[in-house]
Amino acid sequence: MQFVLKLLISIVIIVLVTQIGRRFPTLGGLLATMPLTGAIILIWLYSDNRGNFELLGRYTKGALWGIVPSILFFIVAYFAFKKQLPFGMILAASFGAWVIGAVVHQIFLR
Repeated sequence: MQFVLKLLISIVIIVLVTQIGRRFPTLGGLLATMPLTGAIILIWLYSDNRGNFELLGRYTKGALWGIVPSILFFIVAYFAFKKQLPFGMILAASFGAWVIGAVVHQIFLR
């Protein structure tokens, strides 16, 4: 039941931010990238692993350095949208940049 509750809360947040993004795109972008998701994950991790601050610290470190691949994703997407490339190509290029950044992220944090 706890998993279902976590899933429902997460879905509601994603749908809410999507609806806000339709009307106010820059606000939707801000909300989507704000630490809300990270805070929710910290709450779930803490509730499942009370007192395991090492786990929470490692997650926080990974999230902090994970910002770099996410920035790469959005930089590529932004410039591709400006060039009006096909949407599928934009997603592929953006995720490609993110994957490269994520591999470097994992190598760097070992």
